Parts: sequence; C-alpha cells; structure tokens
Amino acid sequence: MSRILVAALLGAISLSACAQQAPSTATAPAAKPAGKPAATAAAGTGTPESRARDALRAIAPDLAPEYVGAAPFPGFREVLLGGQVLYVSDDGRYLMQSQPFDLQERKPAASPGLMAHRRELIASIPAQDRIIFAPPNTKHTVTVFTDVECGYCRRMHQQIADYNRLGIAVEYVAFPRMGPASKDFVDMESVWCASDRKRALSEAKAGQPVKQQRCTSPVAMQFDIGQRVGVNGTPAVFAADGTQLGGYLPPQQLLQALEGGGAEAAGGSR
Repeated sequence: MSRILVAALLGAISLSACAQQAPSTATAPAAKPAGKPAATAAAGTGTPESRARDALRAIAPDLAPEYVGAAPFPGFREVLLGGQVLYVSDDGRYLMQSQPFDLQERKPAASPGLMAHRRELIASIPAQDRIIFAPPNTKHTVTVFTDVECGYCRRMHQQIADYNRLGIAVEYVAFPRMGPASKDFVDMESVWCASDRKRALSEAKAGQPVKQQRCTSPVAMQFDIGQRVGVNGTPAVFAADGTQLGGYLPPQQLLQALEGGGAEAAGGSR
C-alpha cells in the first residue's frame, strides 16, 4: 500500500509539472532573468510544517501526512507519508525522497521527532504479540519487522544465537511485505497462531512448509504499524530509541551500531 501511495504522489507531481509547462513559442512570454525563480504560493505564509502540508495537499489532496517535523538537516521538513519518509523544503517548493546518511555519526540520519514518533508506534505492539529471542542477560533490544520468505530475513535468523551471545535480544514483529492478499501473509498468520511461535517461525525461515492455522492474530496490526513507521523492506531493524538501523547487519556490525559506532552500511533488505 505504501508504494501505491507514493506512486500516486509522484504521479500527481508529474501531472502538475506537465500542466505548468510553458505555452508554445508563438505565445510564450519573455523569459525571466536567470537566478530569480518565481516564489511558490506557499512561501511566506504559515509555519514550515503548514507549508509542507499545504504543498503536499496541493498536488495530492487525498494523502494526509502522518508526521511532519524538522528534518535532521537545515532547510527541510521531515514527512512520513504512506509509510515513506520524504523531505519538503521549508518554503514548500522542493521535495526529496531519500534516506540521509550522517557522515559524522556514520549512521542513517533521523530527527528526534521522527524517532519519538516511531518509538511510540512500535511500543504500542504488546510484548505477548512479538516473537522474542533473548539472551539471559540482555544488553540491547531491537525490534525487527520480518517475514518468512525474504533471503536476508532468513540469513539474520540463521545467526540468531550469535546475536544473543552478544547480548542482543531480537523481538520479531510481522511484516509480510507482499501484502494482505499474499500467501506470505497467510503463512505468517499461521506462524503467529502456532502454539510454539518460536519453533514455527524458525521452521518457516528454514524453508519448511507452514502448517496452516487460524486464530485472531496480530499480523495485520503489525503490518499496518510497519507501514506507518516507514518500513519498505525486510528485515527492518529498529533500536529501542526509534532509530532505524537499516536492514540485515551481521551480529558484530549490529552491536557496533547499537553501541554508538554507527553502521558501515544500511544493511540488506528486500
């Protein structure tokens, strides 16, 4: 769903751009001097947050941002829209879709406001609805949005004992990335309905057939929260403070990221 929303937004931007193209040469007005771009309608009115909302509403009136706040770099607002993180300039003119990387801190950059927003949403998932692999003495806890089919998810789970030996507790929540109509979604509901969820998840990630079961499962709720915090690939790893650490990271690299050393790369996900 998040990809559909973003596609709709980008499509609206494209149509808006086409509608504003200059008329033919025969009727076109004289060009304005370079270096003096026309001001946007939003510029100079309201707050940067309201200008960002107004700018997005002008091109995609059916899409409402879930979060708008200061970006981790000056001049932009950070926006969470349809599960995607976007950046809109403070004057409401420019839009970017990219994951900024802090070269000084050597980790993906996110604002305190966005981290708090994610932290609250993730914390709303009850402990009893998670599948937890934890060591006796936990030093760090990560929440991992996962599915049973992706290669990097399986690779991460193959090393679950190594994460635990380093003091990292892994709390899995469901994100069947192919969506509610997929076999992946049905299989993950069966995993969460199993009497022994840890065993069922381990077997599914090992490629074994999933025994179909039905119950009132939290999979749909967890999938929705994943979209709302900006998950667009699995595994998606979040630290306790709401920082998204990226995708798959080997055990030592994940420990380094959790202890403030940053991650050399965002990790793998798909």
